[in-house]
Amino acid sequence: MFHLRSLLMGVSTTALLATGAAAKDDITLAMQLEPPHLDPTSAAAGAIDSVLYSNVFEGLTRFTSDGAIVPGLAKSWEISEDGLTYTFTLQEGVTFHDGTTMDADDVKFTLDRILAEDSANAQKALYASIAEVNVIDPATVEVKLSEPNGMMLFNLAWGDAVIVAPESIENIKQQPIGTGAFKFDSWTQGDSIEISRYDGYWGEPAKLASATFKFISDPTAAFSAMMAEDIDVFSGFPAPENLPQFEADPRFQVLVGSTEGETILSTNNKQAPFDDVRVRQALAHAIDRQAIIDGAMFGYGTPIGTHFAPHNPAYVDLTAQSAYDPEKAIALLEEAGLGDGFETTLFLPPPSYARRGGEIIAAQLAEVGIKAEITNVEWAQWLESVFNGKNFGLTIVSHTEPMDIGIYANPDYYFQYDNPAFQELMNKLNATTDPDARTEMLGEAQRIIADDYVNGYLFQLAALSVAKSGLQGLWANAPTQANDLTGVSWSE
Repeated sequence: MFHLRSLLMGVSTTALLATGAAAKDDITLAMQLEPPHLDPTSAAAGAIDSVLYSNVFEGLTRFTSDGAIVPGLAKSWEISEDGLTYTFTLQEGVTFHDGTTMDADDVKFTLDRILAEDSANAQKALYASIAEVNVIDPATVEVKLSEPNGMMLFNLAWGDAVIVAPESIENIKQQPIGTGAFKFDSWTQGDSIEISRYDGYWGEPAKLASATFKFISDPTAAFSAMMAEDIDVFSGFPAPENLPQFEADPRFQVLVGSTEGETILSTNNKQAPFDDVRVRQALAHAIDRQAIIDGAMFGYGTPIGTHFAPHNPAYVDLTAQSAYDPEKAIALLEEAGLGDGFETTLFLPPPSYARRGGEIIAAQLAEVGIKAEITNVEWAQWLESVFNGKNFGLTIVSHTEPMDIGIYANPDYYFQYDNPAFQELMNKLNATTDPDARTEMLGEAQRIIADDYVNGYLFQLAALSVAKSGLQGLWANAPTQANDLTGVSWSE
């Protein structure tokens, strides 16, 4: 769910010699993060979608590279006048990679599973307004809502709602079987995942015959592998200081785009002293965003003052409200009875924005008397202890889900913000379809969480990719966590 998006691709030298450059139809695609497992419908780890979204699994709707919502496994839909009934007509001739037919029963199974009491779906709240799912016939499914939801088609495009089958669900975490243009072949844990073109694909076939997702967490190793051309693409390139070298090298292309990734200093709102808004405000004023962007990301990133993407038309610039002001931070701590400062924990997952940014933030906090003890953790530990266990004071993470301000309406979410007024606003927003009214409410939502200083809002993550110059069809922007290879090819 969180973190840098990654995409990479490559072709071995021996393969090139054997087949000639014109026949190049495979890639090695590097990512910094390895998925914990391979079921996008039961985990918060964005690395799962980074490998599987659109490639192996598909939803009723899907995101395009510019963030638009287009038909996926549903070729069309009708929405009732009251906004409560969605009737989806499914694509014809769709099969799962094991040869079984995908039909309305699978859609019902998928949505019912998301909503089940024991569901492990990380975004279950997005689908809470679904009251029932009815199979009309094999090609038609009816989704009834308990209240209108202007985001439903958008929510159904998330990786959390890809269509899965009851026949293959038991082993999905190790053996994912979807309907996409690529089928899963193998996973060498700690190293790579292999996928290949699915010849029975219902839609436009992939141009690539195969792809390897390689996991390279170390920024120095990422630079070396790319420069040696051992890999073809690194998406979410973790060493932005090296990008000028690639830009100056005709062998490579550098893609700089936007992501949905709000990078934040997540704060445990229920843990003292962060249960005091004055302390959270002090935290915000102790942080010099631009120093973090310059020091950790070498200038790549857009400052934010709330949990919302600056490229979104509804964005409100609230950065001035939490401007860098260490003297004000010290005064606020004194007002909160913490004039001598305090100690807390700062857990840092692997991405460069967290590890490098965390060192800078810890130094900035120390200047106002906050001693943050840094602990570097792997993603599995982060998900277990921070995200699920809520056992942290501070952490740094990039929330790369699209339009996800609604997470602040969930008091059980890991930063444990509980504001009934915000929850009511989100309920109203979900029930509203009028664009102007939605924009107004989204602005109000941004102001509420900025006023409450729920988290330290740092910057919007840039999408930084390095690829060999002959690759085309790569996404520059990251409207969702995906390395969509379905349109990628080598130029002749």
